[in-house]
Amino acid sequence: MRDDFADVARRLLREGGYSMKAAARATNYDPAFLSRVLNGKQRPSFALAKALDDLLGTGGALTDTLLNPDDDSRVSRSAENPSRLDAGTVDALAGVLAAYRRLDDTAQPTSLVPATLVQMKEVTRMLRGARGPHRDRLAEVASEFIQFGGWMLAQDRQDAKAVRLLNDGVELADEIRNGTLAAQALNFKGYLARQQGRPEGVARWYAAAAFTPGAHPAQRLGDMLQAAAGLAELGERDDALRLVENAERLSDAAAALPPPDTAYWLTPEFNRLNMGLANLGLARYADAADHIAAGLAGLPDELRNAPWTWEHRDALKRALAAR
Repeated sequence: MRDDFADVARRLLREGGYSMKAAARATNYDPAFLSRVLNGKQRPSFALAKALDDLLGTGGALTDTLLNPDDDSRVSRSAENPSRLDAGTVDALAGVLAAYRRLDDTAQPTSLVPATLVQMKEVTRMLRGARGPHRDRLAEVASEFIQFGGWMLAQDRQDAKAVRLLNDGVELADEIRNGTLAAQALNFKGYLARQQGRPEGVARWYAAAAFTPGAHPAQRLGDMLQAAAGLAELGERDDALRLVENAERLSDAAAALPPPDTAYWLTPEFNRLNMGLANLGLARYADAADHIAAGLAGLPDELRNAPWTWEHRDALKRALAAR
């Protein structure tokens, strides 16, 4: 996974406007050493990774994409012989995935897509040969990696590839009967439909996510609201209002539980963004502006400037202008 670290770090430095020499100077590292690391010719140290995290403001996520030597050996052994998969390998891969998801909260999608897809392919290749008691848990990690790859491609507007991966993520989630994962992949299909300006798809996929067996209450709430926004745009106001009412009935149940690991951002504050989108679709502009503004203000610091918040900021501008 060294080459993947190098690829992501290089792209993030470029995104941040740092040349190799400028990054070396800012982190107090020898330029030749940094060049070898960022070209995949030398293993990065955790100290260097932390220095780059501090420079780039990625909150330790870049460091967490690195495996320690023991986990690196364990993952390599499992990759060579997936039929002997162990729990430590699954834990290590899940940790890498979590780090990539955190990077998504600060980095441009184009900086993460290549390495994400490399990691995804390695995990799914391992899954094909996996056997034993840890296989289903690896399948969860694989399904989440696949749909995360689809999410990244959707943000980068590689639409056809994104849809293929999201469909694969749903199928794998169904195979292991994981409703939260299936609902999340369908949610991402709704997001893509919204970027494409297809309210039919917005209504369809968010509604499918909301009524997926096993979905978390916070997922259902958010998905109903976003489906309502699609229906409202189509002129189906009564159906949209019914979905909003159903979503509101879920508020207490959703708030009483921690968000699912697959959608850690689904706090009550975040779902105010979704309530804002529903109200915007229903032409309740003042309510839409209040909910979106409160949702953005309630995001944790590490999420506040994430690229995926841009559409909510644009929605807030539209609500304010129409109010």
